[in-house]
Amino acid sequence: MPTHIYRPVAGLLIALSLSGAALASEPDKAPPHQAWGFEGPLGQYDQNSLQRGFIVFQHVCSTCHGMRNLTYADLAGIGLTQQQIAETAKIKPQPGAPDAAGQPTMRPGLPDDHLNSPFPNDAAAAAMMGGIAPPDQSRLAITHPGGPDWLYAFLTGYRMPPPADAPVVPGKFYNDWVAGHMIGMPPPLMNGMIQYPDGTPATVEQQARDITTFLVWASDPHRNERHSIGKAVMAYLIVLLALAIAWKRKIWKRLKTQ
Repeated sequence: MPTHIYRPVAGLLIALSLSGAALASEPDKAPPHQAWGFEGPLGQYDQNSLQRGFIVFQHVCSTCHGMRNLTYADLAGIGLTQQQIAETAKIKPQPGAPDAAGQPTMRPGLPDDHLNSPFPNDAAAAAMMGGIAPPDQSRLAITHPGGPDWLYAFLTGYRMPPPADAPVVPGKFYNDWVAGHMIGMPPPLMNGMIQYPDGTPATVEQQARDITTFLVWASDPHRNERHSIGKAVMAYLIVLLALAIAWKRKIWKRLKTQ
């Protein structure tokens, strides 16, 4: 994986997840629509954004969330090389075979391993995260009612300080896009908390856009291929239509001259 820098902030790691309660609730109004390059019948994922989004996932989301429907080998779909995939998987230890004494062991990750949750099970996750297990993110972008627009709005919707008329609740933070506007999770993204290898400024808005793009890809990784096939089919049909029109004109021209 390309070199990048992550600067941890004291006490932030526990907060780096979208809690099940936050994801299950939303205000009445719809989030503002964002211009996404992957939208529409001709939309395509931006691989640079996908790779930046994976960096955010690695160093922010994966501290609490998994993507059980993806393997590290699937990351070839965002443009990672086999060497980068192997190196990325290796630094994520996985449960190994029990040792001679029957004790559990750990082994380096392999490309065929899934992007599992860091917790052994949902009960352990809930115990560590205040009673709610962080949801798997494999299909988050398509299962949440607000889709990518809501994810982006949520990640950029923290207001620090909160509005003057907001209630003061110890341990809660104000967010425009959760029901009641109060949530126990501190803002997961901060300006400059990650240094992107391509030099893109890592603003909160940019990180939110990149991780949202990555989550949409994770939920629909074959969209580029499907849209490319669709373009080829449309081009083929247009050529056939043009040939049919030309042939029709040629036939009618002959009939008129007879």
